[in-house]
Amino acid sequence: MYAIIQTGGKQYKVSPGDEIKVEKIKAEPGEVITIDKVLMVAKDDGIEIGKPYLENTVVKAKILKHGKGKKIIVFKYKRRKNYKRKKGHRQHYSLIKIEAIEEKTS
Repeated sequence: MYAIIQTGGKQYKVSPGDEIKVEKIKAEPGEVITIDKVLMVAKDDGIEIGKPYLENTVVKAKILKHGKGKKIIVFKYKRRKNYKRKKGHRQHYSLIKIEAIEEKTS
């Protein structure tokens, strides 16, 4: 079983037990969060596709830690104009572990 979720403007394919890095989430390490933007769920008996999201499905995940990614160098250059700019950037991330893909009962 796997699901495709959306968080931080990006989409991820996740299964229970996976650890993924996502855009930083405002929660403390150790907290369990629910992600309700589920685009698709694939089960043994078939797949469900949302329009755009599935209303009755949530993904539960636990935040393991927060951190910063590898440094990206941004270098701008214009030839013969004596123009050079060098900048670095480290993106903040949250490492989460997918615990369960659940259907809401309402």
